[in-house]
Amino acid sequence: MTSVHWDRFPNVARSPKPRAWLTIQANLGLAVNTVEAYGRSIEGYLAFAAREQIDVEIATREHVAGYVHDLASRPGRQASNVVSVDSGTTLANATLQQRLTAVRLFYDYLVEEGVRKNNPVGRGRYTPGKRFRLSRDRGLIPRFHRLPWIPTEEEWRRLIEAVQQQRLRNRLMLALEYDAALRREEFCSLETRDIDPAHRLLRIRAETTKNRCGRTIPYSEATAQLHAAYLRGRSRLSREPGLLFLSESPRNYGEPVSIWAWTKIIEEISKISRVPGFTSHTLRHLCLTDLARAGWDIHEIATFAGHRSLETTMRYIHLSGRDLAHKLESGMAQLHAWRIAQLSVKPA
Repeated sequence: MTSVHWDRFPNVARSPKPRAWLTIQANLGLAVNTVEAYGRSIEGYLAFAAREQIDVEIATREHVAGYVHDLASRPGRQASNVVSVDSGTTLANATLQQRLTAVRLFYDYLVEEGVRKNNPVGRGRYTPGKRFRLSRDRGLIPRFHRLPWIPTEEEWRRLIEAVQQQRLRNRLMLALEYDAALRREEFCSLETRDIDPAHRLLRIRAETTKNRCGRTIPYSEATAQLHAAYLRGRSRLSREPGLLFLSESPRNYGEPVSIWAWTKIIEEISKISRVPGFTSHTLRHLCLTDLARAGWDIHEIATFAGHRSLETTMRYIHLSGRDLAHKLESGMAQLHAWRIAQLSVKPA
């Protein structure tokens, strides 16, 4: 069961229905990050409703559209991945989608509970006595499908220089994140028993994954050497089995490294290397793209990454340009042969 940090969501904590809905999400065992994201989204929606004196239980599509407009008017960090409700929008499209998805799911819950008859968001309406189904209504926000960002060779060089200055534990975490294409939650949840050094295999437990699908994946000899060196140092922090990565800070000495602490480390590396796009997910994107470049089959990449949908995996095939490069090479070879043939023909 995932605990909810109610102090982070005071509006949700004070509102019976939103609090009940978020509690249900936590009790269903959703990932910590998912519950946190839902909490932030509903907290923001309730704050907007309070400012506009809207009763969320009887809100209309017009009210939700007003919330979308409010979101779309807020400044964000990324100007390249936006939706223009007005020309001033700077919030990332993915952020807007995430906020609205939580609101839609909350209203699905109110419909299911009989509090209201329809979902004002208009997507994924619940019909009593039937399954949840997607409606044909146009979404309030158009969805962009952008390719994952990966660093250029120059950016990668600067990242490596910054990583080389990190302590051994951090270098191992970065190596594992790339080597095994791990999500942040997956490798922060790794336990000592999850690594088989004899066969260089890594077991990702189902309960730590985004889609609750476990998998076993290999890792490289270089990462194995980092792991062996780290274990020797880890024994000074704790000789007990358990979570693999422990803090070396005097403030929380020997405690597990949280995903929030790891995010701060990534932000530091990003700042030092002058690569602002670098996040905890970048190495996963880069690994899967490299596998596509190396000619791995899409099903192999999906298994390695723990994807349920091949549509998700296809993004890395597209990003690698593998298929296009093959077609271009093949087409150019044929064109080249045709031109040579023309040049070699003697005039009659």
